[in-house]
Amino acid sequence: MGNTRLAAEPDVLWEVLLSLHALQKRPGTREFGLWRDRTRGRLLGGTADLTRMLCELAPPVGYSADFLTPTAGISCLDEALDILLATTRTRLRADLGDLAPRRAPAPWLGALAAGDVAVLRTLGEAVRSYHRTALAPYWRAVHAQLEADRATRLHALATGGVTRLLTQLHPQARWRPPVLELPYPVDQDLFLNGRGLVLLPSFFCFGVPITLKNPDTAPVLVYPAVRSRGWAGGGTAQDEAGPGPLAALLGRTRATVMHLLVHASTTGELARRADISAASASQHATVLRQAGLVSTHRQGNTVRHTLSPLGAELLSSPRRPR
Repeated sequence: MGNTRLAAEPDVLWEVLLSLHALQKRPGTREFGLWRDRTRGRLLGGTADLTRMLCELAPPVGYSADFLTPTAGISCLDEALDILLATTRTRLRADLGDLAPRRAPAPWLGALAAGDVAVLRTLGEAVRSYHRTALAPYWRAVHAQLEADRATRLHALATGGVTRLLTQLHPQARWRPPVLELPYPVDQDLFLNGRGLVLLPSFFCFGVPITLKNPDTAPVLVYPAVRSRGWAGGGTAQDEAGPGPLAALLGRTRATVMHLLVHASTTGELARRADISAASASQHATVLRQAGLVSTHRQGNTVRHTLSPLGAELLSSPRRPR
């Protein structure tokens, strides 16, 4: 595990794949329910056939075609699609062979397995269309929360080493060097054999970390990032707090700052995620700290803010009718 590293960017194709899973099944209603309802409504009509094509390759339970996620940390859709559409016939045939026994194959799958250029282009169009409808309206909020998760993991690595980093990936994670044990839907071993492991936080990964089936692919472990409540309210960081009582009490920006501080952040990180100036982020954090809602700790030249127990309780309290 000596070559373990955190991906520097979210991976757009992994978010496409895992959001397709979330779209098709009910688990994660609290986190994805609003997004799922809105997205299903937007996907009706001309894009429905393209979405069904993707769902054939990414069923909600069981194996999804590995070739759909050939990258690990590429957030640019055009760049990622270029890699996807360059998948070799050998890889297509192998992955679709693993997929086919689990369900009745659609006729176009045979052409895709043969590397039919027209079908590959249609697949690229399907990914682009789905991304435009299901992810693009929320990508800023998704990116901000994945950036926050990465900052939290880097802080764990800096303060507790690889042990803390790996054991915090999941409540049931067990690190017994050189073996990392994680809950998984099927019995599977991933041998690094000297290759580096990429840890990739995913917004739409739900429940347990996952990896690819093919042992010859570059090792990547995709784990669920922590999600703030209300992220689907409008698609930007400023909308995460929503129009509820907390925003009315504190002001929309300050309520947004509280939601973002579910993840510990420096003043600069907080400013970028909330889309405000560093001076404004510092001021809001100071006011919240003076109210006992935020804790601030200095480590060397860095100041990190996070919710206090009182702030966390206030943020998680259910709204009650009069």
